[in-house]
Amino acid sequence: MAPRRPAELYRAPFPLYTVRLHPRRPLAITAGGGGAAKTGIRNGVHFLQLEQIGGQLSASLLHSHDTETRATMTMALADDIIAAGQDASCHILRFSLQAPEAKSGSAGRNGLRAVCPTAGSGEKGPRKRKGPSPAGQGDTQSQTSEVTVESLHSVRTDFSPDALQKAVRFNADCSLLVTGGADGFLRLWEFPSMKKTLEFKAHDGEIEDIALGPDNKVVTAGRDFQCCVWQQDQLVTGLRWNENLPGIPDKAYRYQACRFGAVEDNAGALRLYTVQVPHKRERRPPPCYLTKWDGKSFLPLLTRPCGTEVVSCLSVSDSGTFLGLGTVTGSVAIHIAFSLQRLYYVKEAHGIVVTDVAFVPESRRGRELLAGNEAALLSVAVDSRCKLHLLPSRRSLPVWLLLLLCAGLIVAAILLLQLAFPGFL
Repeated sequence: MAPRRPAELYRAPFPLYTVRLHPRRPLAITAGGGGAAKTGIRNGVHFLQLEQIGGQLSASLLHSHDTETRATMTMALADDIIAAGQDASCHILRFSLQAPEAKSGSAGRNGLRAVCPTAGSGEKGPRKRKGPSPAGQGDTQSQTSEVTVESLHSVRTDFSPDALQKAVRFNADCSLLVTGGADGFLRLWEFPSMKKTLEFKAHDGEIEDIALGPDNKVVTAGRDFQCCVWQQDQLVTGLRWNENLPGIPDKAYRYQACRFGAVEDNAGALRLYTVQVPHKRERRPPPCYLTKWDGKSFLPLLTRPCGTEVVSCLSVSDSGTFLGLGTVTGSVAIHIAFSLQRLYYVKEAHGIVVTDVAFVPESRRGRELLAGNEAALLSVAVDSRCKLHLLPSRRSLPVWLLLLLCAGLIVAAILLLQLAFPGFL
């Protein structure tokens, strides 16, 4: 049975380009805007509280932070620190959540009132809906707590003529921030001081994506058909996803995205996942490909096609069980990481390119939000919408029942053989 249409969890007053979920709090952060053009479209970062209300996942706008003339295109989250890629710079923001004192006459749901103490408080909020979404799984509620946002640093991270920071990542212990952009340079920043520690040319062209792995190895995907593994500024290896597919020329595809993920039931192990998309558009579009790599040797383990729609973004669930994909035509898919098989697909879930996808964390609070579903994926797009994709728990038989069925089959086979060949036993 085809999945139900995804719920519209939230609608912003500007195009959305990125979304992140807090690992310990029921909080989603999404950002975007109209950029510097004087179109009247604002730029901002929106903080959304997530909670289950009446069996539906609900989003409440907590705070709208105005980013002036800069649209946030990329974002990395480290606890309560946001690294936001805006034009040619990386802006470091720190936010805090506080439950305000309830005041008579101004209290909202749960006795809490919404306060926006920083810039952007005059921005109009999302459209409020009077009932459940058509899909029956999402709702946008009124505001609750208050958020304060403080700007800590701003550093220039790209120096090309059409400067744009396209990727930003924290390492595991948040002591290092890595940025890449249109000029092809990889820049490493000591965090939280934001002192630049390393800068080198990683690609002849734009850096599309960055992934940080063990021992601070950095994987970069560029528009120059290369996906490289770096240790500091030394090239460890260049990935070759098609080395076992001789029918595919080297420059027919380019790398679009890269992500590390955990290995289910194998603590400490890592896998690298990459997406390859056709370099040129054709009348009959060729398929895009997903590749799974060993996280230490960086040897390809499995490659599978993932449809003819050009993939625009990639996410990996906390446990490494699922991969989330968005496409330039607005579709969203979830694949099983082990086999790369597609498990969930909604064609044109958005009306335009999906700019980012992110899984609900698998922490205790995240499990509460899942409400019995196996996974939940949020997708955002240029259509200003944040949509919710739920993956229901797959039915499975208990191990003891499977063993009992196997034993019963063995006994039945022996009895049949005894009937067919008397004296068999």
